[in-house]
Amino acid sequence: MADATDSGGASPGGADDVANRGGAERTGGGFRRPARGKLLVDLGPLRDSADFRRLWLGQTVSTTGNMVTGVVVPVQVYAMTRSPAAVGAVSLVEAVPTIALGLFGGSLADSFDRRRLFALTSGLSALVSVLFALQAALGVRQPWVLLVLAGVQASLFALSTPVSRTFMPLLLPAERYTEGAALQQMSFQASIVAGPLLAGVLIASAGAGTAYAVDAVSFAFVVRSALRLPPMPAHRKADKAGLASVGEGLRFVRDHAALRSILLLDVNNTVFGMPFALFPAFAEGQLHGGPRTAGLLYAAPAAGGVLAATVSGGLPGVRRQGRALLAAGCCWALAVAGFGLARSLWLAVPLLAVAGAADMVGGVFRSAILQTRTPDALRGRVSAVGFVTGEAGPRLGNAEAGAVGSLVSPAFSAVSGGAACLAGIVLTAATTPALLRYEPVPEVPPPAPAPSAV
Repeated sequence: MADATDSGGASPGGADDVANRGGAERTGGGFRRPARGKLLVDLGPLRDSADFRRLWLGQTVSTTGNMVTGVVVPVQVYAMTRSPAAVGAVSLVEAVPTIALGLFGGSLADSFDRRRLFALTSGLSALVSVLFALQAALGVRQPWVLLVLAGVQASLFALSTPVSRTFMPLLLPAERYTEGAALQQMSFQASIVAGPLLAGVLIASAGAGTAYAVDAVSFAFVVRSALRLPPMPAHRKADKAGLASVGEGLRFVRDHAALRSILLLDVNNTVFGMPFALFPAFAEGQLHGGPRTAGLLYAAPAAGGVLAATVSGGLPGVRRQGRALLAAGCCWALAVAGFGLARSLWLAVPLLAVAGAADMVGGVFRSAILQTRTPDALRGRVSAVGFVTGEAGPRLGNAEAGAVGSLVSPAFSAVSGGAACLAGIVLTAATTPALLRYEPVPEVPPPAPAPSAV
C-alpha cells in the first residue's frame, strides 16, 4: 500500500485511482468480501487491514479521552463561577473556531501529507491537554484560562478531523466502506458512553488534573497509529491551500445532488430535532426527577447508537442507501417527537435510544455515500463540509430547542421539533430524486480539479 500510494502521488490519476486499484487487488488477495445476512457488526476490516485496525483502536482511545475533557472543563468552570452562563460560554468558544477553521482543515488535508498533518495536530492537542492538567494541578482559578485552552483545542480539532475522515478510503476497498463506517460509528458511540463515565470517576477519585492527564496520554495512541500509516502525499501544491481551494470543495458539493441532499438532511435533523438542551428541564418537569434522571436521558441516545452499531451486520447488504438514509431520519424525527409526549422515564429512555440508533444508521450511510462519491483529490474538503455541518447543526439545534422550550415548554419544543424535522425529510425526498435512486454502484462524479504532481 505504501508503494502504491507513493507512485500515485505523481500519476495522472492521482492517489484516487491508485486507491481504487489497490482496493480491487486487496479484495482478491487479502480482503474478504462481507458475508450477507449477518446480524452482528462485521469485523472484517479490522481483521484484514492492520493499518485500519491500528487507526481504529487509536481513535477509540483518543476519542474517549476527548470526551473526558469535554466533561471536566464545564465542571471546572461551574465550580469556579457557579454560573450556567459561564458554562455556556465554553460551547461558544469551541463553536466559533470549529466552524471558522473546519473548511480550511479540509483544504490542508488535500494539500499536505495527511498522515503527518494528523499526527502534528493530534500532538499539539496532547500538549493543550497537558496545559489543562497543569492549571488544575497548580490550582489556577481563572475561568478565562480554561476558555482560552478550550478554544485552542477546538481549533486543532477543526483542523484534524477533516484529515482523519479521509483515511478510510485509502485503507479499505470501496466495497468495505459501509462496514468501516459502521465500525467507526460503534467506536464513537462507545466513546460517548465511556468518556463521561470515566470523567466522573476520575474527578471524584483523583481530581481534574488526573482526568486531563488521561486525555493527554490518550493522544499518544492515535499519534502512534497515524505515524504507522502508509505515506499519503498531497494531490495539490501546498501553496494552493486557502479560500480558493475551499471554494472548489463547496462547488463540488453544490453540483452533486446526492452529496448536497445528505448534508442538508443532516442540518435539518440536527437543527430541528436536537433535544439535548431540553433534558434537564424535561427531567424535572415532565418526569419529576432530578440530575440522575437527566443523566439517563443524556446516556440513552449513545446507548442506542452502540446497540445499533453492534447489530449492524446487515447494513452492507442495503442497496438503496439513499432511501435507507431517509428512513433513518424519519425514525429519528418520530422518536424525538414521541419523547416530547412521554411522561414516564421508562418510555422516554427507550425512545431516545431509538433516536440514537437511527442516528447511528444514518451516519453509516451518510459516511459511505460521501466517501464513495468523492474523488480523493477533494476528499479532505468535502469531509470538511460534512464536519462543519455536523458541528454547527447540533449547536444551533440545541439553541433553538432551548429557546422554544423556554418560551412555550420542553414538551412542545421536542414535539414541534420532531414534526419540523419530519417535514424537512419529506421535502428533501420529494425534491431530490437522485437520493431516492442512489445505490452504491460506480458512477462518474462531477469533474474534479486536475491534481498537481507532487
